[in-house]
Amino acid sequence: MKNVVRLLYGSMSEALRSVLPICAIVLLLSVSLSPLMPGVMVMFLFGALLIIFGMSIFTLGATMSMQPIGEGVGHSIARSKNIFVPILVTFALGFLITIAEPDLTVLAEKVPQIDSMSLILLVGLGVGGFLVVAMLKTRYKLQLSKILVPLYVLVLIFACIIQYLNPEFLPTAFDSGGVTTGPITVPFIMALGAGMAAVRTDKHSGEDSFGLVALCSIGPIIAVMILSIMQGNSTGAEGELAGTVEDAASAFAPSYETMSTRDAFLSFIGFENGVFSHDAGIIRYVKEVAIAFSPLVGVFVVYQLITRRFKKNEVIRICIGLVYTYIGLVLFLTGANVGFMPAGELLGSTIAESSYAWVLVPIGMALGYFVVSAEPAVHTLKKQVEEVTNGAISQRSIGIALSVGVAVSVGISMLRILLHIPILPILIVGYIIPLVITFFVPPIYTGIAFDSGGVASGPMATTFILPLAIGACQGMGGDAATVMTDAFGIVAMIAMTPLITIQVLGLIGKTRQDRRLKQIHSEIEQIDDGIVYYD
Repeated sequence: MKNVVRLLYGSMSEALRSVLPICAIVLLLSVSLSPLMPGVMVMFLFGALLIIFGMSIFTLGATMSMQPIGEGVGHSIARSKNIFVPILVTFALGFLITIAEPDLTVLAEKVPQIDSMSLILLVGLGVGGFLVVAMLKTRYKLQLSKILVPLYVLVLIFACIIQYLNPEFLPTAFDSGGVTTGPITVPFIMALGAGMAAVRTDKHSGEDSFGLVALCSIGPIIAVMILSIMQGNSTGAEGELAGTVEDAASAFAPSYETMSTRDAFLSFIGFENGVFSHDAGIIRYVKEVAIAFSPLVGVFVVYQLITRRFKKNEVIRICIGLVYTYIGLVLFLTGANVGFMPAGELLGSTIAESSYAWVLVPIGMALGYFVVSAEPAVHTLKKQVEEVTNGAISQRSIGIALSVGVAVSVGISMLRILLHIPILPILIVGYIIPLVITFFVPPIYTGIAFDSGGVASGPMATTFILPLAIGACQGMGGDAATVMTDAFGIVAMIAMTPLITIQVLGLIGKTRQDRRLKQIHSEIEQIDDGIVYYD
C-alpha cells in the first residue's frame, strides 16, 4: 500500500509539472492576445484537473498492469521454439489492440468515400503485420536501421505518388501513424519488446527492447497510402473530407457565445446545449475506453489461463492496476477532448484573425514544448529508457530532447499555415536527416528516437495542438480544402522531429564519450612514457 501511495504521489507531481505550464500559457493568452469566453475557460480549467488526475492514475495503473502483462507475453513469445506461434500471437495482438483504439475510429470517420470499417481493418492489418516484423527483428538480432531505412524510402516514394494522385490524403496518411500508437498501445508494445529482449543475454539485448513502436507506426502510414493509391485521383474528395473535419471542429462553436459556467461543467457529464446525450462527455469515453481495453484484458485472461505465469497476489495487483489504468484514461481523454479541444481551436482562430498572427509561431513552439510532457505514454518511454540503460540515458535528457523536437515541429507547422507551405518537401527532408543520422549514432538511440515519434503524437497532440492548427487556418480565412492541406499534418510533424533531436542527443553523447576515451588513452600513454623499465 505504501508503495502504491508513493508511486501515485510521484505520478501526481509529474503530472502537475507537465500540465501547469500549459495552463499558465493559456491563462496568459486569455487575458492578453486571445480573450476566451467564461464557459470555454471553465471547460479548459476543469479539463486540466481531469488530465492531471487522469494522467496520475493512468501512470500508476500502467506500471502495475500493462508493464507486467506485456513483459510476460513478450518473454513467452521469445522463448517459443515454434516460430509460427509467435507470428500468430504478435499479429493478433497488434491487430486487436489497434482496431480498438478510439482515435483510429475518429480518423476513419473523417475520411470520405472509404468505408470506415474497411479503413480500420486495413490499418489494424498494417500494425499487426509490422509488429510481426518487429518481433522477428528482436528474435533474429536484426539491426533496426537496416529495416527502417528501406521502409521509409518506400514511404517517401508512396508520398510522392500520392502528392500527384490524392494530395489531400497525404497529411492524413502520416497522421495515422501517430493516431494508432495511442496511450493503450504504446505502453503494452514497449513492455512486449522489453519482455522479448530480456530473454537474450547478449550485449545488444537492451537496445533491441526499443523499435517496436517505431515499426508499428509505419504500418498505418503505408496502409492509408496504399488505400489512397488504389482510390486513384478523387477530384472533389478534398472538399468533402475537409468539410467533414471543418464541421466537426466547429460543432460546439454556436453554443460558446451563450454558454454559462454551469453549462460548461455539464458538458463534461454529457449535456450538449441543455440536452443529455449518451454519446457525449465522460459517458462517451467510458464506453470507448471499455471497448479499447477489452482486447488487453482478454489477452491477460487467456495468457494467465494457459501459462499460469502470475501468482495469486500478482494477479490481484494486475487487476487493480487495470482498473486504475481504465479510470485514469477515461478521465484523461474526457479532460483533453471536452476541455482542451475548444480552447485550442478558439486560441488559434482568435490570434490568426488579428494583426499579429505571426505570434502563432512562438506561441505554438511554447505550447508544443510543454504539451509533449503531458502525453501519458511519454512517461512510460522515459522510465523504460532509464531502466534499460541503467541511468546512462536519463529521463530528463530524453524529456528535453522530446520537448525541443515537438516545439520545433509545431513552430514549423504554424509557419506552414501562415505561408501556405506544402508539407511534402518538409517531410522528405525531415525523414532523410534522421535516416542518415542512424548510421552514425549508437543503435539504442535509433530505437528510442523512432519510438518517441509515435509516443509524442498522442492524445494531447490530437485534442489540443491539432485544433489550435485548425482554428489558426480558419482564422486566416482558409476554406475547407486549405484546412486539410495546411492544418492537417501537424501530428505527422510532431512524430517526425523527435527522430532528429533524440539522435542528435546520441551524437553528442557519443562525441563526449570518444573525447573521454581519447583523453584516457593520452593519459595512459603519458604515464607509460614516464615509467622506467628494468631488466
